[in-house]
Amino acid sequence: MSGSGKPLLGLWLYRSGEDWSYKEDCPLQTAATGANQALNEEPKPKVEKISVIFTLKNQVGGLVRALQAFQDLGINVNHIESRPSQLADNQVDFLVDIDTDQRKLDQLGRLLKREVQTMVIGTYGNGEENEFPPPTPLSATTSFDFDDMPWFPKKISELDQAQNVLMYGAELDADHPGFKDPVYRKRREQFFRIAMNYKHGQPIPKVQYTPEEIKTWGTVFRELHKLYQKHACREYLENWPQLEKYCGYREDNIPQLEDVNVFLKRKTGFQLRPVAGYLSPRDFLSGLAFRVFHCTQYIRHSSDPFYTPEPDCCHELLGHMPLLANPSFAQFSQELGLASLGASEEDVNKLATLYFFTVEFGLCKQEGEMRVYGAGLLSSVAELRHAINTPEKIKRFDPDETVKQECIITSFQLGYWYTDSFEEAKEKMRTFAEQIQRPFGLRYNPYTQSVEVLSNEQKITAVVSELRGDLCIVNSALKKISARHSNLDVDKIANLLQTGLATSNGEDNQK
Repeated sequence: MSGSGKPLLGLWLYRSGEDWSYKEDCPLQTAATGANQALNEEPKPKVEKISVIFTLKNQVGGLVRALQAFQDLGINVNHIESRPSQLADNQVDFLVDIDTDQRKLDQLGRLLKREVQTMVIGTYGNGEENEFPPPTPLSATTSFDFDDMPWFPKKISELDQAQNVLMYGAELDADHPGFKDPVYRKRREQFFRIAMNYKHGQPIPKVQYTPEEIKTWGTVFRELHKLYQKHACREYLENWPQLEKYCGYREDNIPQLEDVNVFLKRKTGFQLRPVAGYLSPRDFLSGLAFRVFHCTQYIRHSSDPFYTPEPDCCHELLGHMPLLANPSFAQFSQELGLASLGASEEDVNKLATLYFFTVEFGLCKQEGEMRVYGAGLLSSVAELRHAINTPEKIKRFDPDETVKQECIITSFQLGYWYTDSFEEAKEKMRTFAEQIQRPFGLRYNPYTQSVEVLSNEQKITAVVSELRGDLCIVNSALKKISARHSNLDVDKIANLLQTGLATSNGEDNQK
């Protein structure tokens, strides 16, 4: 194996956790074409050792056509190796070591794009690794389980392949407050690398925040904290003292994601994962299905502490974390995520809109007053005041109507939506999710941290068998408690269980 291939293969092995063996001295040489002879009088292009990893599309003759590209370009193939793909059960990854110049490499990339699904090109010189583009996110591919259905992760570790950053990653738009600040942009690149290098199961790297960053956090923290007691919902306020005690929530300290991550796991089973920028709706919702919240570590630019065109750690830590520690809200968030898995692009966009106007900008009534639970409001001084002071814009949450509302990022929303409780929002979302066309059901298994696809009677029967054990525990508890408390409404609890089972025509099953 060439010297260039071993570092990349090592990286490959580290990321996949798979055991590999490779053979020395198994080159596949191709003849050089006569075209090079016509260039004898010109400077010869610099030949480098290159490693290419690609995953073929699911089509007949793909490997033959891919290797033909190397031969047609007169590229020497020093080593080739294959393994079962980490992306899908019936796919194969190929690692190819070559010697070529940049011109031919560009041509090779164009030719291979016709045949491959994902591709990584690594250039190595003197044993040092250079930058190379990531493979196409799996969320942009299709699943082989159900025809052309979009791929979705079935294990929590597969979220590593669902990191499609749409904007505000390594680059900032010209209208971003930090665009003209080279120090801020370099700092953002550091956060980008942390997120892109992160893999499931690793501790979240802790960040040494600068005095300027802490000052910006303190400014935002101080002004928002004045509004919380008056406008935040009770579930939000209940968890605030514990965040101060266990996660270091205070004006002069930006909490570390790893500390909050440990806290949330103990409270609701939610986990945090650092994210490089604004994630695609499909990938973000996929994370929620596994009780994983993609969370930014960077902070907004100091020139405008009360505005950010993107989610930052002020938004995440102040807006989202207190409610992700609430069991009912955590379940609501997860059910939104589960509804998105395998859904069409249209349905995912609808779910993203509903997420936007509930989890980000939702309100609820408590003790006869309108209270806020949306993170977008709880992390914005100006819009929080605007929403509360414009009651004519507040409407009762109706998923069929809410999905028609435009989501606005750069200014205040045109409307806000409220429910009487999280439970009401969950029930309405469950009804809406039934409209999503999928030839199966989904169930999250917290013991294996995986999603079970319920696509036939046998699988559903197995789940029911497991649930019967839980129902026996509940039934036993009801008998013991009702014996001591005569006012226990057993019929109400039984009806709650029964109405969860409905026939295809929407009628409740009756015994």
